[in-house]
Amino acid sequence: MNILAIGCHPDDLENSCGGTLALYARQGHQVTMVHVANGDMGHVVIQPEELKRIRRAEAEQAGKVLGAVRVISLDAGDLEVDSYQRELIKRLVGLIRQVQPDLVISHFPDDYMKDHQEVSKLVFDASFSASLPHYAPEYPGLAQITPLYYMDTLAGVNFLPTEYVDITETIELKIQAAGCHESQIKWLYDHDHIDFLDFIRTVSKFRGLQCGVPYAEGFRQCYTWPRLTTKRLLP
Repeated sequence: MNILAIGCHPDDLENSCGGTLALYARQGHQVTMVHVANGDMGHVVIQPEELKRIRRAEAEQAGKVLGAVRVISLDAGDLEVDSYQRELIKRLVGLIRQVQPDLVISHFPDDYMKDHQEVSKLVFDASFSASLPHYAPEYPGLAQITPLYYMDTLAGVNFLPTEYVDITETIELKIQAAGCHESQIKWLYDHDHIDFLDFIRTVSKFRGLQCGVPYAEGFRQCYTWPRLTTKRLLP
């Protein structure tokens, strides 16, 4: 299968579904990781232009750890993601047509900040629009409307999974991939007073406790027509 995971910032996918993406890669599926925003505001000292270069390199390294075939940035500025921005929608439509995903993973619509919420709406829109032959003809081809899965919110707040993935065998890869984002580990310690690698492990252990395994990730399927299926698509 072709797996398309679309997060907002360069570390969001690693944090919320990195174990699942690593499982897909181990099983021989093609994993493409996309971050819409470039992460240029996530530091106190490093200036935005330099920071976005650092964060792109960190994301590429993390993708290698997880086994992704590609890591792509749409290079929107932090706090400037707009799900109604036509050019951004079209660029994502073009990417979806290129990847031809069998399923898409992205943010829950009620995640903790506006950029995440806008990416969720953007993905919902673009993954439908990519199937319309007269929309964005500058990006040739068509894509099927595929199942859409929402990954966990930060700290799992206000998110009750409907499906779980046992990531016990890939939890260390998840932590290693998250650890590639060195600029963010320090930023989150300074800004939010948390040890983020311990934070990620704790949430994964909590989701595992819910479904009876050591470590897990939780998902909610987008229940809209025609995105439903009788098949189990998560690992």
